[in-house]
Amino acid sequence: MNRVFRDPVGGTLFPQGSVVCIGAFDGLHRGHQALVRQAVTDAHAHNLPAVAISFEPLPREFFAKETQPQRLMLPRDKVVGLRRLGADAVGLLRFNAAMTQMSAEDFVNEVLVNRLRANAVWVGPEFRFGHRRTGDMAMLRAMGAEKGFRACEIEGVAVGDARVSSTGIRAMLAEGRFDEVERMLGRPYAISGRVVRGQQLGRTLGYPTANIRYGHYRPALQGIYAVRVHGIDAAPKPGVASFGTRPTVNGVEPLLEAHIFDFDGDLYGKHLEVAFVEKLRDEVRFNSLDDLVLQMRIDDAQARAILGMHPNSDPLKVN
Repeated sequence: MNRVFRDPVGGTLFPQGSVVCIGAFDGLHRGHQALVRQAVTDAHAHNLPAVAISFEPLPREFFAKETQPQRLMLPRDKVVGLRRLGADAVGLLRFNAAMTQMSAEDFVNEVLVNRLRANAVWVGPEFRFGHRRTGDMAMLRAMGAEKGFRACEIEGVAVGDARVSSTGIRAMLAEGRFDEVERMLGRPYAISGRVVRGQQLGRTLGYPTANIRYGHYRPALQGIYAVRVHGIDAAPKPGVASFGTRPTVNGVEPLLEAHIFDFDGDLYGKHLEVAFVEKLRDEVRFNSLDDLVLQMRIDDAQARAILGMHPNSDPLKVN
């Protein structure tokens, strides 16, 4: 099926019924995965489509007054990840002023019953919904009994003694704790996107990069990193990446720039995934491009060592 829809209200999308799971799903960590898989299993048992419901922008982004909150995952990657987990359809519902005014009762009636014909609704712990977050699990169960759907809640997921949460993962990324992040996600933290043309400054300086935009979103990490890049060949390629606003050249929007070691092919338009391995340093403004190039050579050597590569014969040589 692989349907993606945005409108929360309108004609019935699944007249035969559906099994729904609801969440922000930022990062698609192990807790999110458990929720989606439970809904998918339930859907298969009842021969119904599994529908994953999220919101775009995320509610926390919509309500942010000044500084945008950090985001772990771009919308496209969320849709791809939900499909890989088995969702037959994904609703990225428009979270706008009208949505904030929708009562919990109207959300159930208009979205879950009329739009989706929900047979079951799966949510995570402490789920709240509707205007001023007045809807909770007790209301969902009561309305489900009245409207003819099951309301189901999964328990939180823990890794060791730590509960898995997007908030916790953001804090770990800020501190460069990538091993712990991988345990929370069940995979290395990565950002993917299509390679776009930049100013080609890196090529001029001897370090050509594959550039991936992050749009107007605020990333959960910034700095210089040892990385592995997927999507070029069957095996990932090692490299070093800068992720930030490029203060030395007065950049504004966040840009992921990955320099792939010992590679000189054309990647424009190719979809790549950049997996973060270890942080080297913070992003800083340099007084000159010469100072920047000197630091780039040092970053190159450090990243090669972290990734188990033989260093260049001269670590300060410009490639």
